[in-house]
Order: sequence, then structure tokens, then C-alpha cells
Amino acid sequence: MDEEYDVIVLGTGLKECILSGLLSVDGLKVLHMDRNDYYGGESTSLHLTQLWKRFRGDDQPPEHLGSSRDYNVDMIPKFTMANGGLVRVLIHTDVTKYLHFKAVDGSFVYNKGKIYKVPATDVEALKSSLMGLFEKRRARKFFIYVQDYEANDPKSHEGLELNQVTARQLISKYGLEDDTIDFIGHALALHLDDNYLDEPAKDFVERIKLYAESLARFLGGSPYIYPMYGLGELPQAFARLSAVYGGTYMLNKPECKVEFDGDGKAIGVTSEGETAKCKKVVCDPSYLPDKVHKVGKVARAICIMSHPIPDTDDSHSAQVILPQKQLGRKSDMYLFCCSYTHNVAPKGKYIAFVSTEAETDQPEVELKPGIDLLGPVDEIFYDTYDRYVPSNDPEVDGCFISASYDATTHFETSVEDVLEMYSKITGKALDLSVDLSAASAAAEE
Repeated sequence: MDEEYDVIVLGTGLKECILSGLLSVDGLKVLHMDRNDYYGGESTSLHLTQLWKRFRGDDQPPEHLGSSRDYNVDMIPKFTMANGGLVRVLIHTDVTKYLHFKAVDGSFVYNKGKIYKVPATDVEALKSSLMGLFEKRRARKFFIYVQDYEANDPKSHEGLELNQVTARQLISKYGLEDDTIDFIGHALALHLDDNYLDEPAKDFVERIKLYAESLARFLGGSPYIYPMYGLGELPQAFARLSAVYGGTYMLNKPECKVEFDGDGKAIGVTSEGETAKCKKVVCDPSYLPDKVHKVGKVARAICIMSHPIPDTDDSHSAQVILPQKQLGRKSDMYLFCCSYTHNVAPKGKYIAFVSTEAETDQPEVELKPGIDLLGPVDEIFYDTYDRYVPSNDPEVDGCFISASYDATTHFETSVEDVLEMYSKITGKALDLSVDLSAASAAAEE
């Protein structure tokens, strides 16, 4: 393997596959290797037998759950915002032609012990049972302001300079109650904590606009879409894209070892006694454990059920966000549900996940508020995994390492990481001003 590559990518997780696709399209010579014999790395999808093997060792799945092959259980379950970053990347690279998306039925928020549909527009605010009569009117005014806001049209700003005014100041202008702020900040703007309240309001407003525009896109009950047969389809679609542009793939390559020169700069990767030379290495944290540090831990439960999540309007696919304040926690909790309608389980079966940033060493106890909302479950698996971020300087060592996946059940944070990595690798920003209508056909039934 004496060839020289511009970039060697290690691991076929979704982030790595998106990057190898983007870099190949840019004309870089890419070699992509994985120690596993399957695509997806940490973000792979498992059928039932694989799921049992991973969590229950030699036990066999019970027959009443149906055929193993009918299951595609994502190990990192996430929905895609219909107008969000990932969809823009899919259209930019034309990967949409390899994938079939379907809208997600529902988007919900937990408030005072109950599940409510997330209102995202002035019309929905008036119909929502989440707020009292007067609060509905105040929320409606706030949503109209957000809907009408255009960054380059000062008339729509109502005298507010959103680069200077904080989100807290903007919200106080409309006199919204704490519970309302909670669902707008966490279930609409998808902020992970409350720090956004003291930051400029522009990002906050743009995130709510993104949610509302995504919701309007497919006229479904949520702003999210999700691929048929699960997320395992995504890394493979980007791998195909990379191959079309000359990228080389090698699975099942044990002991991929990054080689460095005397100055500590990556110069190649060795596997099975052969070294491929390169200028840059892109990988997930597991390939360079001494160049990352642990920043947290995700706790989650994977549940197989025979019914939708109660109080979600019988949604066959849904996200429920439990804002941290509602649970007295430091981080939000997320419920994710999909089912046979997205071809990830046999007819009549549902797969639900409860995930959160772990604050204790007892996932069973910590996840209980979310699990209690699911109703009876057929099978439940508990899991925790550590979250790592890079601690190296890629300018110095030529190693570009992705951050571990967080507990969120949407892709917004993952795409930010990919776009930042792309800019560092190439020295330029990815232009994502695309014609969004290009992907609409794929998402309709």
C-alpha cells in the first residue's frame, strides 16, 4: 500500500462517512478504513440477533418479537430537522438519491408530568393546551414576531438589535412564563441548557424559525424526518458517494495504527503490516485515545414495545423532550420512538429510546422519569457510553478527531461538529445555501 492519500479516514461512523463524502467530492484522494466488518461504527444499526448478542451475550431473542431481520435498531438514534444542516449536506452532495426519508409523526414536550404537542406557530399557540388563555395570546405575539423576523429587513426587527439584545430580554418583552420559556428554549430552539438566555437573541430566533420552517415543509406533525430502514442507511449512502468520486473503502482492517514523524505529525496508517501514507487523518475518538479527553457520559434505555408512546396521538414515530427544569436535572432527557412505519421493526412493534447526559452511575434510576412515560415494554436494555472530545491541535499533528455523539435525539449538534471539522481540514466553509425543494420528493410517501 505505497500509495499516498490526501486524507485517511478511520471509522465509518456517520460523521466520518459524511466527511469522506464531502472531501471526495472536493477532489481529495481519500482512503477510508474501519476495524469493524460493518458500516456505522458507534452509530450503526443492529438487527435483533445482533442486539441480543451485544447486550445479552448468548441468549436468543424470544420468538414473539418476530423476525430478527425486520429490526434495524439505531445505536445512536437521531431524527433530522427537515430544513436543518444534515438535509442541506445531503442535498449539497446529492446523497438524497440513495435514501428514502419519511416525515416523523410528532414532536412533544414534557411539562408538569404530562406530554404535550410542541406548538411552533401563532396558530398552534392558540390551540395548545400547554398554556392558559392569556399566556396563549402572549405566545402568539412572540411567534408572530419570530415568523416575521428577517435578518436583513430592519422593519421586521421592531427596534430590537438581536445581535445585542439577549434572548432573556427578548422574551421578557413578551412577558412569557417560565414553563413557556422552557419549551420554547429546549423543545423548539433545541438548546441543551439555559445559557442561551444570556446570549444574543439572534441565534435563538433563527433556531425557532428553522423549527417552524421545517414543520411547514412536509405538513406533518413534526419538523423531523427519518430514513426508511433506520440511520444505518446514512453512512452507507455517503460511502457510496465517496466511492463514486474515487474514494477507497476497506472494512475489517484490524489494528489501524496512525504513524507519526519525528515532529509528531501524522504521516500514514498501518494495518496488517502495510502502511498507507497520508497528509491528514480523520477519525472518531476510539482510534486516537491519547488525543481525546472524556467530557461526560450518556445513559440510555433501548425498549421494544407493542404500542406507541402514550399521549402522543398514537404517533408511530415521535420525539419527546423533557426539559431539565421539569425533572430537577442539569440536562434534558429525550424520548425517541420509531416503528414498523419506518421499516425498523416488524408490524405492530415500536422501538423507543430514553437518553440523557448521565449525572449518576445508575441509569435505571436516572432514566425512570422517561421510562415511566412509555407504558408497558416487551424488552428493555440499559446502556451507558463515555463521551469524548479531541484535546489535540490538528494544525500541529494533522489529526482531525470527531466528538462522541451526545444524548440529543436530533442531528443538529452532530452536523455542527462535521461542518467545523470540514472547515479545519480544508480551510474553507462548506456552502450550504442549497435548493431545499430538491429533497422534498424523497420524503413523501
